[in-house]
Amino acid sequence: MGCRLRIAFVCATLAFSFPLHAQSRIDCDAVNSRILKHPVHYCVYLPAVYDTGASKHPAQLYPVLYFLHGLGDNERSLFNSGGWTLLDDLRQQHKIGDFLIAAPEGGETFYINSADGLVRYSEFFLQEFVPLIEKKYHVDKGREHRAISGISMGGYGALRFAFAHPEMFSAVSAQSAALITESPRDLDTAARSGAPLGRVLAKTFGSPIAVQHWQENSPFNLAHQNQAALRRVAIYFNCGQEDDYGFEKGAAALHAQLEKENVKHEYHLYPGSHSFSYFMTHFPEVMEFHSKAFGFR
Repeated sequence: MGCRLRIAFVCATLAFSFPLHAQSRIDCDAVNSRILKHPVHYCVYLPAVYDTGASKHPAQLYPVLYFLHGLGDNERSLFNSGGWTLLDDLRQQHKIGDFLIAAPEGGETFYINSADGLVRYSEFFLQEFVPLIEKKYHVDKGREHRAISGISMGGYGALRFAFAHPEMFSAVSAQSAALITESPRDLDTAARSGAPLGRVLAKTFGSPIAVQHWQENSPFNLAHQNQAALRRVAIYFNCGQEDDYGFEKGAAALHAQLEKENVKHEYHLYPGSHSFSYFMTHFPEVMEFHSKAFGFR
């Protein structure tokens, strides 16, 4: 499903500083979730100005981008795999403004509540994680300063959150989102034949797939239901033409649906597969999209 991001470089620690120059840093911790009944790890990227500007402008508030990782990855994957360096380079080149990136651990949840009700990840994210970030960090709580992004499974989660809650997020992006066009019946048939995708989906969507649950969480259905509100949301998504899981079909279908419903969006179908190199190649473009959506020029 989501690619396991290969580690491009290994950091001795995720938060450090140099004495001569202010540095960005990654702040990692865990929240003891009352809803999930276990600790959930998370990491937050803090641009250099977050610390250097604190003494000069203690009341300064920053936008926050929530980043949802893919299946097989975790809250550290983006920052340990080259994303940290890319973010710093983009800022030094004045291509993006100063905003925080908060990445929670998502496991294999697809970032939604499971069909059996035992794993309530969506409730955790909305009721515990977002409030935690907005309380702990110097974050502007206004909708226009809150956005969400993700890759693969996380792309599904990002689109699902934004399409279900356009009142919360002003912008959403997704790379190679797990947008599946097959019906639950077809997926159940594939699962019985031993297809890996079926086994992965069963953990969250049930076995056989709970059709109502599937439909209620479908980004396609949510986009249709909330199409009027989505006209106030900046939307971006891309996918590789040779996606290993066929997600380019879902991306094309979402593009066609949003066009038909007159919902403005940015869509790209690029050469490439469902891979680390594809994600990192287009990561700067995604960050520039969010920077502009936050109002930075």
